[in-house]
Amino acid sequence: MEVFRISHINYSKKLSCSGSANRWNFDGEYVIYTGSSRSLSTLELVVHRNSVQSLPNYEVMIISIADIEELYEQIPIKKLPKNWRKLEAYYKLQNIGSKWYKEQRSLVLKVPSAVIPKEYNYIINTKHPDFSSNVSLVRNEDYFFDKRLLE
Repeated sequence: MEVFRISHINYSKKLSCSGSANRWNFDGEYVIYTGSSRSLSTLELVVHRNSVQSLPNYEVMIISIADIEELYEQIPIKKLPKNWRKLEAYYKLQNIGSKWYKEQRSLVLKVPSAVIPKEYNYIINTKHPDFSSNVSLVRNEDYFFDKRLLE
């Protein structure tokens, strides 16, 4: 399976992460957030940055994850709090993701996108024992926003 991540070129040449807290993890948990498509990854970035702006020196990372069923776990929407898309639910979602991370139940956690219904993001646990043998950076592509979005 191929997934996509948009990163500044300083961080786009290798599979790494800061360990900073986000929607599905607490500080000190080393996960890579990816999207199922370039367009979903773009919208997730826009929401995360709270703006549509030109992003010079960014690239799309194309990441390959082995197609082995046991490497994936999916969080069904019906198991999430009713307000899971809102900021108020972050702590509950972080608890769900943190439990998955600490228990190392799978290499990848498939979670619903809060931005686009029926689309998914894939969170990769870089500390999972299967990480190095099942995840690879395939290539990088130039990234740009269409100038019409900025007008």
